[in-house]
Amino acid sequence: MTQSEKNMDALLNLAIPVTLEDEVADFLLLRPALASGFTIVAAQGMGQGANLLSSMEQVQGRCKRKLFLVVGEQEKLRQLLKELSLEIKSQDISYWITPVLQFGRLS
Repeated sequence: MTQSEKNMDALLNLAIPVTLEDEVADFLLLRPALASGFTIVAAQGMGQGANLLSSMEQVQGRCKRKLFLVVGEQEKLRQLLKELSLEIKSQDISYWITPVLQFGRLS
């Protein structure tokens, strides 16, 4: 385990509209000091905050989303969020940060 892996104590989850996937991915790729890597997962949003745009989404009661998962240092992830909010203005992006108890790579 590298020193930087030892410091990864938080997970930033970004739930975004599929239309912003490329823009958010590019944003993260341009900030390797704050986001050394990330995972993108297909997801669906449901509930009062769900923005149901298409007829199919309205019938199903859920909207297509992308979930970005970024493991890192909590303070760097907070800085990343601050920069993201300045660059991409969208009420349709949700986020939450959770603790990471352990991070590493199998070898």
